[in-house]
Amino acid sequence: MNILILGSGGREHTFAWKINQSQHCNNLYVAPGNSGTTEIASNININVTDFEAIKKHVIEKNIDMVVVGPEDPLVKGIHDFFLSDDALKNVAVIGPEKAAAELEGSKEFAKEFMYRHNIPTAAYQSFDATNLEEGFAFLESLKPPYVLKADGLAAGKGVLILNDLDEAKLELKNMLVDAKFGSASSKVVIEEFLDGIEFSCFVLTDGKNYKILPTAKDYKRIGEGDTGLNTGGMGAISPVSFVNDALMQKVEERIVRPTILGLQKDNLPYKGFVFIGLIKVGDDPKVIEYNVRMGDPETEVVLPRLKNDLVELFQAVGNQTLDTLDIEIDDRAATTVMLVSGGYPEAYEKGKEISGLESIEDSIVFHAGAKQENGKVVTSGGRVMAITSYGNTYNEALKKSYQNIDKLHFDKMNYRKDIGFDL
Repeated sequence: MNILILGSGGREHTFAWKINQSQHCNNLYVAPGNSGTTEIASNININVTDFEAIKKHVIEKNIDMVVVGPEDPLVKGIHDFFLSDDALKNVAVIGPEKAAAELEGSKEFAKEFMYRHNIPTAAYQSFDATNLEEGFAFLESLKPPYVLKADGLAAGKGVLILNDLDEAKLELKNMLVDAKFGSASSKVVIEEFLDGIEFSCFVLTDGKNYKILPTAKDYKRIGEGDTGLNTGGMGAISPVSFVNDALMQKVEERIVRPTILGLQKDNLPYKGFVFIGLIKVGDDPKVIEYNVRMGDPETEVVLPRLKNDLVELFQAVGNQTLDTLDIEIDDRAATTVMLVSGGYPEAYEKGKEISGLESIEDSIVFHAGAKQENGKVVTSGGRVMAITSYGNTYNEALKKSYQNIDKLHFDKMNYRKDIGFDL
């Protein structure tokens, strides 16, 4: 098969790394890709939302399967674009259709879906600029901390958790009236704060059947001890030590199964990954959010633990035979630590040369915001690369990741030294 992966981050490099191991993959392309994917695939300089350019490439290169990494093309309807085009409709697209992608495209849509299908989640109300005063009144009815979520896509940065009521009111106004997150915050969901510990569940579905992949826990804040600004993710661990069989049974019965059945009942066509952000409150799991694709950097620990041929799983998704396959999981723990540019998640510089890559041993380096320039690998984004390692325990795996990070360098390189601190 000829396969095209859309995206340029660590998630897409991990997909390329895994798909490249498949006996079913002949030619592998990544659009636009990065300095890591260029080593194992052909990078194509196409924007992930330029559907016409993607179509041209798919036809030219006889692409059989398109794996959609990021949420943007899914929310904009790339799967529907393929289905509605005679030249493309037989290409397998891994990712939901537009109607189902609203689970990530709109926080309000996702909350309504959960309420409709009795899926446990935080109480909420949503507001826009026309009922700002009602939003203030709802905040006054809640106990701190206050959770404000931009309704639309905000690149993982549209969630604020604030302890001060006046600050929460000011930020609500900033989001709704002053468009703090652009059009993404033209509507804001205010939620009750759930006190617990977070983890992520990943599900692959063909629209009828589903398979649960390894759990993971990621670390979003820039600072040690989960302090400072939210980021796209600073590291991840799989499996999650506190997630036992009893908790996973609750997750499947109360959340995963009702989610897949809810998609069918609501006629939301779904072939791809469902990321379910969960929080354990007492002994019970509740849903924080849905994503309609794999998370990043969780992909960098989940896929390395998957022993299956990923292309075979994707073929089964395409022809709705996922029930005929069993998921095989590596018993070892996997951890990843993200190296980021100095200043990230605020302003940062690009084009810094990365040295030491050739001396990495016993870890896998997944490139993210990095590109090749004049024969050198240089930084091109905020999150630069993820260093993934295996171990019999997550501590053993983390030790390897940190030992290898010591060999790497770029100007103002930053990373968290406490991944897994709360376990």
